[in-house]
Amino acid sequence: MDAIDFSAFKVKKQQYSSDAQSVISHKSLIKKGIWLYFLLLIFEGALRKWFVPSLAGPLLIVRDPLVLWIIGTAWRRGLITLNYYSVTMIVIGVISIYTAFFIGHGSLAVALYGARILLLHFPLIFIIGQLFTKDDVIKMGKATLMLSIPMAVLITLQFYSPQSAWVNRGLGGEGSAGFDGALNYFRPPGTFSFTNGTTLFFDFVACFVFYFWFNTKAINRLVLIGATVALLIAIPFSISRGLFFQVGITILFTFFGIAFNPKYGFKMIFIIIGTIFVLVLLSFTHYFHNAVEAFTVRFETANKSEGGINGVFLDRFLGGMVEALSGSNKQPFFGYGIGMGTNVGSTILSGGRYFLISEGEWGRLIGELGPVMGLAVIFLRLTLAIKIFIASFKSMIGSDLMPWMLLSFGLLLLAQGGWAQPTSLGFCTLITGLIIASSQKVTTGK
Repeated sequence: MDAIDFSAFKVKKQQYSSDAQSVISHKSLIKKGIWLYFLLLIFEGALRKWFVPSLAGPLLIVRDPLVLWIIGTAWRRGLITLNYYSVTMIVIGVISIYTAFFIGHGSLAVALYGARILLLHFPLIFIIGQLFTKDDVIKMGKATLMLSIPMAVLITLQFYSPQSAWVNRGLGGEGSAGFDGALNYFRPPGTFSFTNGTTLFFDFVACFVFYFWFNTKAINRLVLIGATVALLIAIPFSISRGLFFQVGITILFTFFGIAFNPKYGFKMIFIIIGTIFVLVLLSFTHYFHNAVEAFTVRFETANKSEGGINGVFLDRFLGGMVEALSGSNKQPFFGYGIGMGTNVGSTILSGGRYFLISEGEWGRLIGELGPVMGLAVIFLRLTLAIKIFIASFKSMIGSDLMPWMLLSFGLLLLAQGGWAQPTSLGFCTLITGLIIASSQKVTTGK
């Protein structure tokens, strides 16, 4: 009997092994790219203010080439699959470039700047969701908590330093980055280019703080305690009502999670007692007391000017949404052109930073894209938000609180957060991708 030649099988086996190794290698490389996206999101403002202020303009879009590389590499290696959401957003993004240039504002640069949101950053959500594992999400959560401690120190220094100080230097190394607060104190921007970065960062921190207190074995206890104190310090020192309300929403999500998982009830009691203890200790310090006083004054005066708590929610959240929808039929069919509602777009088109279309996100989308494409983008964002809500809810019922806690920050940001502002866009992209990755249940548009 003739001997069987296994050489061909060996060649195929080696080829499969080589291909598998290549896939693993490229996955690892793309994950490093996602980590770089995370770091640039945190430190982009620091580069533009302190270290290379002469490049403040180009650094505004420093993450865009990185996202383009991530998408290109993942696509070439077959590591991602397109879904209904990505395809539809890409189609709208491409069409919007043509309509903006030929029918709308007429600036190709502004159109490309606006379209990059739909063509680059939105698809990145699903790349993060498909390539990151739950372990990757936990690692990023640990890194976030470690960064929160020096960030709290920084905003404290910015709070008490004059606006002429180096820590308060503005973009391009000129002026100041602080924003009007209360009692002659300014809202600190941290490492970010604008004060909303501080709010968004500590919103992000809050999700992981609460998650890790229910999973203390997954993180160093000292880091967790330090991050918790940093979060408590950040609320008054940021002079941000947005941070205060968002932490409140995260707490509500936490209680809701405990209702379905009573085994975490004891830990929640421990968290409450520990928080009260830390706040009592901090209240004895003069520095913390001043911050609380400034925050309280800012909270009261701003609420009065907006008609109280109800006015804040109705005017700034529901009011803007209702107004955008009710006025959609008054907008041009193809809108005024994508990118026109961004700060960069307004600067190029008018020479200054004005809200040429709308301060609200839904109003901006409908004004830029017109009622059909604008409402389509809003519909996609809402349906994706509902989809990840359902997946996170199921995970929470199954005793996995991670997607649910991340959702406490990501849900509203995805549904109606401001994508025109680069920092807000970056946090929305990141948090939504991490929710998908942690639940492992929302990776296609089916």
